Amino acid sequence: MIKKVLATLVLFVAFFTSKLHADEGMWLPYQINDALYNRMQQMGLSLSPDQIFSFNKSSLKDAIVSFGGGCTGEIISPEGLLLTNHHCGYSRIQMHSTPENDYLKDGFWAMSRQEELPNPGLFVTFLVSVTDVTSQINSVINDNMSRNERNRAILDKSNQIVKEATQGTHYTGFVRAMFAGNEYYLFINERYNDVRLVGAPPSSIGKFGGDTDNWMWPRHTGDFAIFRVYSGPDGKPAEYSPENIPLKPRHYLPVSIKGVQEGDFTMIMGYPGSTDRYLTSFGIEFKLQHELPLRIDIRRRKLDIIEQAMASGAELRIKYASKQSGISNYWKNFIGMSEALKRHNVAQTKREMEANFTNWVNSETNRKAEYGNLLEQFRSAYVGFEKFHSYNFIHAEAVATGADVIPISRNFVKLASLLKEGSSPETVKEEANRIRLLLERLYRNFDTNVDRQLWAAMMETYNSRVPAHLKPAIFNEINRKYRGDYNRFAAEVYRKSIFASRQNLERFLDNPKLKTIHNDWVFRMSTALYDKFDEISAQVAEYDDRLAIARRQFVKGLREMDPDGMFYPDANSTMRLTFGRVASYRPKDAVIFDYITTTNGITEKEDPSHHEFVVPQELTQLISNQQFGKYGSNGQMVVNFISGNDITGGNSGSPVIDGNGYLIGLAFDGNWEAMSGDILFEHNTQRSINVDARYILFVIDKVAGAGHLLNEMTIIQ
Repeated sequence: MIKKVLATLVLFVAFFTSKLHADEGMWLPYQINDALYNRMQQMGLSLSPDQIFSFNKSSLKDAIVSFGGGCTGEIISPEGLLLTNHHCGYSRIQMHSTPENDYLKDGFWAMSRQEELPNPGLFVTFLVSVTDVTSQINSVINDNMSRNERNRAILDKSNQIVKEATQGTHYTGFVRAMFAGNEYYLFINERYNDVRLVGAPPSSIGKFGGDTDNWMWPRHTGDFAIFRVYSGPDGKPAEYSPENIPLKPRHYLPVSIKGVQEGDFTMIMGYPGSTDRYLTSFGIEFKLQHELPLRIDIRRRKLDIIEQAMASGAELRIKYASKQSGISNYWKNFIGMSEALKRHNVAQTKREMEANFTNWVNSETNRKAEYGNLLEQFRSAYVGFEKFHSYNFIHAEAVATGADVIPISRNFVKLASLLKEGSSPETVKEEANRIRLLLERLYRNFDTNVDRQLWAAMMETYNSRVPAHLKPAIFNEINRKYRGDYNRFAAEVYRKSIFASRQNLERFLDNPKLKTIHNDWVFRMSTALYDKFDEISAQVAEYDDRLAIARRQFVKGLREMDPDGMFYPDANSTMRLTFGRVASYRPKDAVIFDYITTTNGITEKEDPSHHEFVVPQELTQLISNQQFGKYGSNGQMVVNFISGNDITGGNSGSPVIDGNGYLIGLAFDGNWEAMSGDILFEHNTQRSINVDARYILFVIDKVAGAGHLLNEMTIIQ
């Protein structure tokens, strides 16, 4: 999601023109100008700009949080009750689940404050202030610097700025680049580290449709979970303690059950992770040829191993639920993006834009001197990347996120160095004890047999896909000794390695020896693979530099080309606002998708033999009897609705807000037909898929019997 600064904002348009469709744009909410605000009013907004975003007064922004650094959440009660997506809280629900108390399968509801479950490591952050620090950053950088030199100078100056801004306070901060490094802003945040699980529906509601329905419309998914933010007794952030009290927020969102109609105004505020709307045609072609097919294939291979294990029983299903979900989510995203980029011919649209840019550049001598070689810089950078045969993507998928023993072993690099240097026993023991504290977390979701299979598959994948001149020499030894049989190699690794189990490592840490760790296959492989990664990354840096410079100049030139245009920066996990309307769409010829789905669709999809389409008995009974209470209408219960809001990953859990500032839904997904939307907004088909607020309250009240939570909320009828 996104957070930004003051002044008159220049906003970004996918087609780089001064005309914007109302539903496009991840706007910086503190820089909404008069034209944009007037458009929002015409569409149905009743709030003033200060009611949406203010640093001095209570506003909507004070109810919106970054949830765990990767999702969004919103405060919905004066007692710190927080709403986000089920899939955003999934790893926490998993952490509390056991075969005996399977909260993933059965759901969880705290019927009192004492039953709410703490979540070590989970945090939320509120945005406090934003300041333009572009001039301060520019004072320490110049065009003659390499990318590494530039990044180091920016980092050092940013750290100084943050330190000066937060000194003597409990606030945190960071500096974030905008417009590819043409502008910089300081964000000051307030972070709360005591966030407790209050309620989550069973996965048969919160994840109904599973991978089959993921990124698809129509959907019938109750993708929500409830947490509560706690503060210290003084109201300030504090680590978990039984003495802590529910947060008293500056603002919380009333929840409306009036329902939605097609054409209704919708506004979403949250923290979108990343977009690449300035990506050139060269970048799109590189992605289609050298990135997406490879990542799709490797992720599918990992998923086959993990899903087979999960099907064998509850213990492994719970252990690997979060890992499977994370891999699968973007496996399907990559497929959809690849198809959409081709279907919408996005590269050609970009080429047309680049041709217009070239004509503008060539029309003036000074422009030609500054920008004349820009597109060639892009082309040459991607040609340079091709020399490395997708190495970085293979490493990311097969090494960094393959077998868990690899990232586990990276925690032992310092210990190995201390042993090699002959450090004092006290120093070695101190480091060993530091690692020992990590073991419970590192091995909580680990199974030796599953990890062995992942090791065999990913090492074979790396060996077969990486050219010989880019592979570490250790593969020559492996191929010679095991004759290309990576299953046999894996069997020996996991039979002997100290990393194959927590118990092995506990014994090693009792008396760590350099010979033991240096002879361990996992540590040897990890060291060789990451040394090679560092070596190749240094070679790739030349082309990274070219691309970074070209992107910065390109964005600068585009804004000069259209000085009256409305530009917004790419998403970068800072607070953003997007507005649009509830809207149906036509995905293809002769097909119209309605703007809502109902519980009728749950009944139609129900399949007790398919784990993704099981429906809880309580929900089946309520639907059959049409017992929807005040949340239904005319014998129907709306489940999901779609709106033309511009969202992406990180917006998960964002509130869908009506023109009065009331919560009417919860964003949880995008749609298949517009999976290229992170690169080019698809005006006719791009939709945000949202859980209707009425269905959320219905599940809490009627399915879970947790009506006490509704008593905390302000419900607008």
